[in-house]
Formats: sequence, C-alpha cells, structure tokens
Amino acid sequence: MNNNKRSTMNKLKTIGLSALAGSLAVATAANAVEYSVSGDAYVSYSTEDSTTTDTASGKIFAADTDLYFNASGELDNGFTVSFFQAANTNTAMSITSSQITLGMGSLGTLQLNEDFGSKANAIDDVMPNAMQETWDRVADINITNPSFFGAATAQGSVDYRIPTQELAGVTINASYTYDPNTSEEAANASSGNIQTNVSGSAIVLQVSAMGLEIGLGEETVENAAGIASSSDEVNTTGYIKYSNGPISVGYQEAYGNERNGTGTVGRDNEAEFWGIAYTAGDLSVSYAESTYINKAIGDTAASKEQELEAIQASYTMGAMTIMASLSEGSNIAAPAATATGQSYEETSIAVNFAF
Repeated sequence: MNNNKRSTMNKLKTIGLSALAGSLAVATAANAVEYSVSGDAYVSYSTEDSTTTDTASGKIFAADTDLYFNASGELDNGFTVSFFQAANTNTAMSITSSQITLGMGSLGTLQLNEDFGSKANAIDDVMPNAMQETWDRVADINITNPSFFGAATAQGSVDYRIPTQELAGVTINASYTYDPNTSEEAANASSGNIQTNVSGSAIVLQVSAMGLEIGLGEETVENAAGIASSSDEVNTTGYIKYSNGPISVGYQEAYGNERNGTGTVGRDNEAEFWGIAYTAGDLSVSYAESTYINKAIGDTAASKEQELEAIQASYTMGAMTIMASLSEGSNIAAPAATATGQSYEETSIAVNFAF
C-alpha cells in the first residue's frame, strides 16, 4: 500500500516538474518576442461648402477607427527585427500601412515598405501642424494633393538607412530607397503581383543642429511608357524647419519633372508649403498654406495656382485629444490661368481617443 502511494507521488512529481519546465519554456519564448496592439477612435463633425460639386457640400458626422500591431525581437547576432501594421477597421478591414524592419546596429537599417513607410514618402510634407496637413482636411475629390514627392516609391520598396551620425553637435541622417515596381504594394510572397514593371529610387538627406533642420530628397522613376529617347521622371523636394521653445516654423518646395521623349512632352508640376505652430504643454495652434500648379506645356497654358490654407488647434487630456480646423481652398480644378477656379471651405470639430 505504501509502495503504491510512493509510486503515485513520484508520478505526480514527474508530471508537476514537466508542467513547470513547459511553462518556463513558454515564458522564455514569449520574452524573446514582444507584441503590442494599440488603436484609436476618431469622431468628427464637419460642415463643408464646395462650388465644385454638391457631393462635397453639407454637414456630416464621421468616425474612423484604427488598430496598430507591433512585434519585435532580437536575433542571436544582436540584430533586431520588428514588424508594424496599421489596419483601418471602418466597414471592412483594410491595411493602411505595413513595414518590416531589420536593425543591423552600426551597419544601419533595412526596411521593407509593404504599404508606405519609406523615408522619401515621410518627407512629402513636413510642415508643423496642430491636426493634419492642409490637403488632408478637405473632402473635395477635385483638390489635387500637392504632396506628390515620394508617392511613386512608397509601396513595395526597400529602404537602407545609415545609423544616425553625430558630429560637433550636428545630426545627420541619410537613406536610399529602391522600388523594383513603382506605385505598387509589395507582392504576395507566394504568388507575386507585378503590375507596372517600372523601377524607381529615392535619396533623402537630413541635417539638424540647434533647432534647425534641413532636408533634401530626389526621387527617380524610369521611363514607364516606353517612350522613345525618353528621360526619366524626376521629383525633388527641399525643406527647412526651425524650432525655438514653443514656436516651430517651416518652408518646403517640391518639383516634378515629368518624362520627356520623342513626340511626348511631360507636364511638370510644382508645390509649395509653409506653416507655423505654437505649442504650450498640451495645447497646440497652427496656421499653414500650400500651393500647387501644373506648368505650361506647348500650347497648353499653366494651370491656375491651387491654394489651400488651414487654421488648426488641438488640446490633449490623457488619452483624449480635442481638435478643431478651419480649411479653405481656392482655384480648384482650374485647367488654365484664365479659367474660373472653384472654392472649398470646411469647418471640423473632432475628438480622438487613443487606447
């Protein structure tokens, strides 16, 4: 009887130790990779008035909910691997941003931009604001987005970024982006998804010191249409920002040199941005403007300069941010300088909850 009890107890101990070892193994694996999920819920009320189309006029409540997934871990050689994905959950789930990043220490960083996230796309409009960019607060589909720099190589591309360099108080960052298939997201690894078969690349240089930041970028897209004797499309941008205490100011220009070739002349475009913001603790107020124009080509005159401006304010209380914006646009969808441009106005009040 005692032998049977002793045998039973030994078996129970064995089972208990096995369970403990298994739990320790699981804990070790869990600590090797870190996961996190966050999100936000954005609710707004807007009044819109457009002379372009009736569908862009009226009053509307709107909601936007997003989830953000992060995972990161360290390899045996000290390199780090991280993954980020943003999902818009309105009506149907859709991925709005996705990147995989390999940190190589002093060798720099490689990043696969499945959906946006490239360094070139990140500097398309870097003007200070309290809410959003001037072009991101308008619902009129006829408005041209002036932040075209970096758009062609934003999806399905790879960034190489040097380690941040510090020299005599000056900080230097540089990156190179290669996109084998411009304007397309990264293909499914099992099936492929080549659409344009047009490659592109971009270079970005950023230098900052004592509150001053200067950035330059150049994006090149090869001859997509197979035009004889064609030049590549080249987009460039440059910006300067300065921050001193609560005040931040910035100015930026972008120029798009379209493809030119036998029998074809591309129509260039130009954009200009500037903004100023005041931040005191949780309160931020800003004013910004942007312009966009299609340059003249042959017998076609230049378009009338589209102008967008926005006054914005935001106040943060813990996980809640209250925002307000007054946006205006003029000379919208005007094909020539002599044409009558349309106008647009939007007033918005919004609340964003982060969780």
